[in-house]
This record gives sequence, structure tokens and C-alpha cells, in this order.
Amino acid sequence: MTSDAPPGGNAPRGGAFCGLGRFPAEERTAVRMALAAAAGGAQALSFAPFDLPLLQIAALATLFGLALRTGGTRGAALLGGAFGMGWFGVGISWIYISLHQYGGLWPWLAAAATAALAAYLALYPALAMAAAVRISRPGTWMRGVALAAAWTLADWLRGIILTGFPWLATGYAQTDGPLAGFAPVLGVYGVGAGAALFAVLTAWVLDNPCAPRRWLPALLGMAVLVAGGAALHTIAWSRPYGAPLRVRLVQGDVSQDIKFADTGLDTALARYLPALTANPTDPRRPKLIVFPESAFPVPWNELPEDVTAAIGDPARRAGAALIFGIFLVEPENRYFNSALGMPANGTTTPQRYSKRHLVPFGEFIPYGFHWFVDMLHIPIGDQEHGNRYQEPMRLAGQNIAVNICFEDLFGSLIRDEWYDPQRQPTVLLNLSNLAWFDASIALPQDLQIARMRAIETARPLLHDTNTGVTAIIDARGRVRGRLPIRQEGVLEGSVQGMTGETPFLRFGNTPILLACAFVLVISAARNRKT
Repeated sequence: MTSDAPPGGNAPRGGAFCGLGRFPAEERTAVRMALAAAAGGAQALSFAPFDLPLLQIAALATLFGLALRTGGTRGAALLGGAFGMGWFGVGISWIYISLHQYGGLWPWLAAAATAALAAYLALYPALAMAAAVRISRPGTWMRGVALAAAWTLADWLRGIILTGFPWLATGYAQTDGPLAGFAPVLGVYGVGAGAALFAVLTAWVLDNPCAPRRWLPALLGMAVLVAGGAALHTIAWSRPYGAPLRVRLVQGDVSQDIKFADTGLDTALARYLPALTANPTDPRRPKLIVFPESAFPVPWNELPEDVTAAIGDPARRAGAALIFGIFLVEPENRYFNSALGMPANGTTTPQRYSKRHLVPFGEFIPYGFHWFVDMLHIPIGDQEHGNRYQEPMRLAGQNIAVNICFEDLFGSLIRDEWYDPQRQPTVLLNLSNLAWFDASIALPQDLQIARMRAIETARPLLHDTNTGVTAIIDARGRVRGRLPIRQEGVLEGSVQGMTGETPFLRFGNTPILLACAFVLVISAARNRKT
């Protein structure tokens, strides 16, 4: 197909954006950038707590519509960068809270640091747009599929480069939409690819709505995506394992300005220790009690003896197992952000999980940034990584795979828990402390991420946090119970452990990454021939 883009390639002659041609070149570029930035802001609002998957389709369709007839890589990169600044400028604005409110940075410096992170993340959509435009011809259908493929690969790269920060990966916005059915097969990046392709088809039609030959294949493609996702969502990818498990998740709501203060330990003890007590005659008493990440703000060996005795007393828990977040210290002052699992009978050594994927600036200081950390009033030190392969905790009749804090962002990391076929996880557990971000949108965004992990693995997930959102999620990603944000409380309910293997657990991100790479190679080859 030949291109009908004008010389220079930056102004479309027809389609939904044809009105831009009335502006002079400089104003036209400014309008296109403003549209892209506004679409990026809309993309941010498509995620939790707003949960608007169709808004994401509209936002991406706007960006892809602008890129379909862009002739130069510079213009495409600017569009992607503007979209990214809108997307991350709104979507991760909560970083400011941790830097200013709890880190003590001057407002202007906290805002600048937050904007710098957003600008870095915006490089990825900029790279995606530039790469797709570079290897495809304007106005062609191959440009469209190249845009979707490059977008997906850039989303994935953002999750691995410089330890990775895949927050707000495209697929999360579709958690409550039909495209989420692709998650057990292709993971969150496969869901994001489906959303990008749906948006490309929308932009393809709007690029020339008077061309009937575009409508039928576009509508057919949209129907296949929606119907395919809905059909996959009906498949039972796992089956019950053992009896339903009664759980008690405790949310202490210890604010971050208190947590590490002189009164922090007393406050934590007052809010968590009473939740250990269970009535042995109550048939609905919990079989598993859970406290969140770093429930106690001191290492295990610094807790008073009466506290460790109370925690280790199975009689007080009426035979319930216990998992709680705590710091562990090994020789040479090696600190680990860990979880300990206390068995119901109290006769064996506590089981342990230590965090594998540490948070930059939160749990380790990147090389060359000590000057920045020295400006923060935050207790930050270099912690140690836990081993890549750690066995699930065998407690309360289930194999419980623990992850801590933002580890639930990494589906490939969660897959590592399946390394032993004889001890595959039946329940997922995430322990977090999101008090750094107050009552911001970071909290419901994190819950949405956890729900996607449940869908990918077809496992129930217990999400226990210090300040919210504490929730019980079933194997289909549905929230079965939750506590309000910034409220002390206890959530009790049942989860059904599950066993079985989804295609995503078996193959991970490999299929969708290979498919996207194949599309880009074919697009580049076709572009060279014409």
C-alpha cells in the first residue's frame, strides 16, 4: 500500500486528525504534542482506582493515530515522549509524597525528582514510537502492527532495565476487561499487546473512515480480540488443592512518620500482637494469621524476649500458622527484608523468605546517588538480596509463595516459585508497606497489580499491607474482601488453594516477546523492499 502522507510526513491529509493541516508547521507540532500529552494523562486515569479500560483504548488510539502518518523518527519520539510525560506525570505523581512529606526534600526538589523519574520512564514510549516509524512506511497497515509490537516490547524493557520499574504497564488497565483473559496465556504484556492492537485497529479506521475496506478487517480484528479474551477467561486453568483456608489479615495502619520514630515499636506491638489471639472453640477461627511487611520496625533479634515468645506461641494462636514481615540480620551486618513463617504446632524452625528484588533508593542506593540519599530524612541502607529460588512456605496445609512489596510487579519473578515441581505454590502472599505514599492512587494501583498476578498464575492471592489496600483475591483476580485505606483493622475470610499450570507459568513472557520481535523484523524487511 502506498502512503498518502505529505512531504515531511508530519501532517495528515485525511482522517480523524485532518484538521491539523490548517495550522502552520510550528503550531501543528505544538497541537500534536499537546494531544499526545493529554492522551497520556487519560492513559494514567484508565488504571485503578478509576478502572476505565475503554479510556485506555481511546488514549492509545489517539497516540497511534498521530503516529500512523508521522514521517520522521524525531517527530515520532516527541509524540511518544509527550504521551509518556502525561502518562507517568499523572500516574506516578505519588512519588512526590514519599520524597517531600516523609523524605523531607524541599517541595521544588521533590517535584523535580518526581518529574525526572517521569521523564526517564517517558523515554520508553518515545523509543517505541521512533522504532516503529523508523522501520515502517507512513499510512500503511504494517505501520499499525509495528506500533503495537514496539509498544509492547518497550513496556517489557521498562520492567528490566536498571532493575526495572514496570509500574502502570499497559495490561494492568485491562484487569477488569475481556482482554484480561489473555493473562494466563501471555501474561500482562500479552494483555497490553491486545490493548495496543485494539487501539491500532481503532486508529486505522479513524485514519480514513471513508474507506470501507478498512472497516471489515478492523471490526473483525476487534471482535476476535474481545471474543478470544472472553473465551479464555472462562477456562479453569487450575483446580482446588486441599480444604478452604480461613485467614486473618491484619492492617495496623502505622503511619510512616511514626513507624521508625521512638514510639514506632510500641505502636506496632499494640496494633499487631492482640490479633494473634484466637478462640480455640470458634469453628471459624483462622488457620493462618498474616502481618504485613516490616510489621515491627526493628530486626527480629532486637525484639524483646516476651514479644518473640508471644509470636512463637502456637497456643495463643489456637493452632493457627503465622506469617509476618521482619528484618533479619546476619553476620557482618547483612540486613534482609524478610518474612518468617511460624508453623501451627510450634515444633519446627520458622520458615523464611527474603526479598529478592530490592527497591532502588528504598532498599539499596544506586552507585553515584549517595549525595541524593543524604538529603533525605529516610532510614535507607544497602540491604541484601534473597536467593532467586526459595521454597514456598508449607503452612496450614498449603504451599504459600511469599513476595514482598513491589516484587508483585514482576510476573517473571513470581514464576521462579514454580522451580520445584514437587512443591508448587497453591496460594500467593504479598506483604507490603505503602505508608510512604499516604492515601494516594499508588495503593489501589498496587492492588490492581496483585490481581493481575492472581489471574496470570490462576492462584488466590492474599494482599496484606500496613495502611492499605489489604485484600483477599481469588484465583480469577476477583477481590473477595478488602479493608478501607488508612484504617486499622482485621480482614477475615476464606481462600481456596489451587494447583495446576497456566501457559504463562510454563512459558512466561517468551511467546509474546517473540511475536512482537517477529512483527518488527517483518516490518523492517518489507520497508527495505519498497
